[in-house]
Amino acid sequence: MLVSASMNDLLSAQEDIDKLKAEKPEVHKKFTNIVYLTRQLQFNYQYMGCLLMDEESGDFCPGHQTDYVVNVYHNEIQKLKSNSKIEPVKQLLTEYKEMGYGNLCKLLIGENPRMLVGPKVV
Repeated sequence: MLVSASMNDLLSAQEDIDKLKAEKPEVHKKFTNIVYLTRQLQFNYQYMGCLLMDEESGDFCPGHQTDYVVNVYHNEIQKLKSNSKIEPVKQLLTEYKEMGYGNLCKLLIGENPRMLVGPKVV
């Protein structure tokens, strides 16, 4: 799958992330924690996004982790999804799906938008 992010898209996404952090700090923190967990486990951000959005995640499934680790990860994703206040995160993921969940996650954890411009294969 090819995704592309323009500087305008990235800056707009960064503004929305900052707005989420200011208006809903608890939800922002929970989402950030899932992103860091995804990174720590070396799972694909696209996999995380697909799980959160109830999309087909088969192409992005981690193949190198034990079933236990994957199950723990799925439980953490499910906890986030079952939170009644998670709707702003889903809106953010929906709005910026075209630029890729990976780019959105990298912005969330502080990566410079200039480093994310352009097409990428996920």
